[in-house]
Amino acid sequence: MATYVGIDIAKHGFDMATEPKQKIQHFDNDPDGIQRCCKVLQQRKPDLIVMEPTGGYEVALVVELQATGLPVAVVNARRIREFARASGQLAKTDKLDAQIIARFAAVLQPPAQEALDQQTRTLKALVARRHQLVQMHTAETNRTEHARDKAVAQSIQAILKTIERQIKKVEQQIRDQIDCTREFKQKTQQLESVPGIGETTASLLVTELPELGRRNRRQIAALVGVAPINRDSGTYRGKRITGGGRRHLRARLFMPVLTATRFNPNIADFYQRLLRNGKTKMTAIIAAMRKLLTMLNTMIAKNESWNPKSA
Repeated sequence: MATYVGIDIAKHGFDMATEPKQKIQHFDNDPDGIQRCCKVLQQRKPDLIVMEPTGGYEVALVVELQATGLPVAVVNARRIREFARASGQLAKTDKLDAQIIARFAAVLQPPAQEALDQQTRTLKALVARRHQLVQMHTAETNRTEHARDKAVAQSIQAILKTIERQIKKVEQQIRDQIDCTREFKQKTQQLESVPGIGETTASLLVTELPELGRRNRRQIAALVGVAPINRDSGTYRGKRITGGGRRHLRARLFMPVLTATRFNPNIADFYQRLLRNGKTKMTAIIAAMRKLLTMLNTMIAKNESWNPKSA
């Protein structure tokens, strides 16, 4: 009989439930607790382990479980919460959450994620850190508009200079990490050859969309959340929508796609044609994002650089 495991993670501990039901177990979220959990799961040999992202508290457990060869899927918390409501489970405790996650795993069986090596995890962390620093820089810059007191303005400028130094330092660390890994270097060079894709976007795609070049175009679009979803019922034909997928990645691709609609001839022509046909700007941008991702996916799959004639 197939076995599915759901784990609800918090800062100091996590609860583990199994489907078919067994006794719920609690572990401390520290190296000893994680090792004990791994030993238990190695003995049970579950078909799938599912957990929610919890701001990074799940990372150490995911890494250790994947290192032992166990299949792990980190699933959007909203999907699990909606599954719980659909199942009539309105109450919420750590143990109940672990049980509903295990049931979600058994019913929907989301695909297990690929294990990331240390280089990929480091690069992913650096890319995320750069994004945090840029957000901090934007917030401080916005405060300068209302800084009428000289001392406050000087404080803001000092913070801005510190953040700018840190951004440059992290960007150099990202370059070094990419240069020392042949696969990363090759992929980023191919991606940067595309008009509208710069160094930052290339490193983002390498870390946040490692499936690029390994999945078909529909799967890639669905992973990012730019695949159109039907809303039809009976004779009703609803408006197609997009959503789901990796929302943080979709949001960070917005500006690069806007750049591509100006400087990438293939994307620009496609975007302008949609506008002429009456599509809204947002609809056209999402469609352009889907087209750009399809082009990038084909390039990486064929191990090619940008060629406007084949795009």
